[in-house]
Amino acid sequence: MKTIDILCIGEVLIDFIGHEKNATILDTKNYHRFLGGSPTNVAVNAARLGLRSALVASCGKDGLGDYIINKLEEDKVVTSFIYRDSNLPTSIILVSKSEDTPDFTAYREADSCIPENLIDVDLLNASKIYHTTSFALSKNPARNTILKGAEIASELGLQLSIDLNYSEKIWPDREEAARIIGQYLKYNPLVKVSNDDCHRYFGAHLSEKEVFEYFHNLGANTICLTKGKNGVSISDKNVGVIHKEAIKIKEVHDATGAGDAFWTGFLYAQINEKTLEQSVTIAQKLATIKLQNVGRLPDMIGLKKIINDLD
Repeated sequence: MKTIDILCIGEVLIDFIGHEKNATILDTKNYHRFLGGSPTNVAVNAARLGLRSALVASCGKDGLGDYIINKLEEDKVVTSFIYRDSNLPTSIILVSKSEDTPDFTAYREADSCIPENLIDVDLLNASKIYHTTSFALSKNPARNTILKGAEIASELGLQLSIDLNYSEKIWPDREEAARIIGQYLKYNPLVKVSNDDCHRYFGAHLSEKEVFEYFHNLGANTICLTKGKNGVSISDKNVGVIHKEAIKIKEVHDATGAGDAFWTGFLYAQINEKTLEQSVTIAQKLATIKLQNVGRLPDMIGLKKIINDLD
């Protein structure tokens, strides 16, 4: 019996997002507090879209950890699999408010301390999608927990997913990152990666064809490359390559979390057996809503409108 649509495993933390627009961390004077972490955002977004989501993560047994649990429960995300570490504080990230890829500084503490016993066969059997991130794979013990869970999830027939949100600030050893990510990609996850992620991951500018060939060769059938104002390209071994132009909006208020909103929409569409082209359109519409709002997705999301407005 599948009672969880998306099982998200990885970082839960607090984003302190700068108040001043298009300012660096150096120049930002005031910050506002938001629930953060890429898999956390996906879990919250999914729940707000009517899916059943659960988060496997670790945070401190402190005030910020209490804030995290309260916010997740408000959004009806299953929090039973969040470990509260009494020896480490909750991780935080300072984020600049930007129209493009935000500047950030991470203070990592409890987020990477995810025990292996949080993920078992019963939990995996109850789930449809197993989702994680490059950020989460960058440190142990979370890395071993995620990789072990991914192997079992693949054996049980779950669809795996990963956001390759690679940053050298988080994972300085590129060779190690490539090796660990390669271990995960052999289970054929749905892959999301941005142009900025690719530049950081490869340390150079690769063509779309080179990016797609690289990840296909590691075992992924479907790769979604997001390109900001230049739209989205998706490569699938069976369907081929699809290009979609970006949806134009008048003003970007905050780019933080837009990629997570995009990927939530994509996974939602895949769960509902939409085509790849439909899935990208739904994903783009959800990301567009996020770009126009600071913090999380707004309460007034009209899911039926997003779906029914498909071209």
